[in-house]
Amino acid sequence: MKLGAFSISLAVKDIQQSKAFYEKLGFTVFAGDLAKNYLIMKNEDSLIGLFQGMFENNILTFNPGWDADAKPLIDFDDVRKIQQRLKQHDIHLESEADESTTGPASFMVLDPDGNAILIDQHI
Repeated sequence: MKLGAFSISLAVKDIQQSKAFYEKLGFTVFAGDLAKNYLIMKNEDSLIGLFQGMFENNILTFNPGWDADAKPLIDFDDVRKIQQRLKQHDIHLESEADESTTGPASFMVLDPDGNAILIDQHI
């Protein structure tokens, strides 16, 4: 299964403070909008999303169809194909992608410890 680019989406209390902290660790702003309280920061192939006031807990995020630079991949597993495979393995889905559609879609699962995993396809 090809899950695509990986990042962790962090629920932060103060995005400015978090931005300054991660910049000290060598991260630079890659995408996002500070005025809308979210930034994507990058250090080589490592991606961190900072989100203030958007969700309560941290989320592991995979983006099928993207590499670590958010560039489209030619060969990737569509989010709906990944979802079908997880269903075949009796993995409970917290939310589902509409399997009658194509293009951008997402779904969410929880691991055995309750950690949220978002499979979020943008292409």
